Amino acid sequence: MWQRGYNAEMTTQPTKRNRAERRRTEHRSVENSITDHRLTEQRNAASRNLDRMTSAKIVQLMNREDRKVALAVGRELPAIARAVDGRAITEAVEGAEDSARNGERELGAKKLTRNDVVVGIAASGTTPYVLGALKYARKRGATTVAVTSNLRMPVGRLAKIVIAPEVGPEVLTGSTRLKAGTSQKMVLNMLSTAVMARLGRVYENLMIDVVITNEKVAERALRILAEASGKKVSAAGHALRAAGHDMRVALVMVKRGVGVKEAKKLIVGAGRDLRKALGE
Repeated sequence: MWQRGYNAEMTTQPTKRNRAERRRTEHRSVENSITDHRLTEQRNAASRNLDRMTSAKIVQLMNREDRKVALAVGRELPAIARAVDGRAITEAVEGAEDSARNGERELGAKKLTRNDVVVGIAASGTTPYVLGALKYARKRGATTVAVTSNLRMPVGRLAKIVIAPEVGPEVLTGSTRLKAGTSQKMVLNMLSTAVMARLGRVYENLMIDVVITNEKVAERALRILAEASGKKVSAAGHALRAAGHDMRVALVMVKRGVGVKEAKKLIVGAGRDLRKALGE
């Protein structure tokens, strides 16, 4: 009996120690995760005050940063050439853009109002689907924006605001997914980022309204909160859980040293202006 008791104790005790050690290791790992070595997850010193910039300053900054893209791609040309030799090609969905009626019908399902903004993207400036959608948006009184590479085409006459970086003929004639597509992506990046910043969805240059949908996003949210508050990841995690994973509420809790109810009250009282709620 004594021997069995001794053996049981010997097998149980290391298990407890192992669990405790594992918890300590995991805790240290989380604490250290605020320093993310992935380049794409690090902060850009040039945009530290993104949430305080004017719209013009935001898009100027993004344009400067975008100039680095072609250079970065240039450094990868040998790898790209090797990938080309692999010849990975898939089938396109043809004909999807040819119906103006489809553009009108699908936009109609969104129940547009005068408070909405509709952005139509058509490199050629003649895509029926986009033209149909913009015509419908105008009828509903929504603000219309066109992003195109051909200014003097129908899409430019339909939209109230026309953004037309004319990049010239493509390397592969008519293949507008090349320079035209790249210019459109740059424009759309500016539109979405600047709008989010001006709407108060950004704190400094951190995404403070992240919707946590998976483990990767959850880790990012934790790092953002720790970075924004200057607190340890463990403290940020505790606040985030208490706030029901509302990053805005959690940040006010940590930086103002208040509970959930008081943090929510401060945010409402500030008209959801996060800087004001933080007393900054």
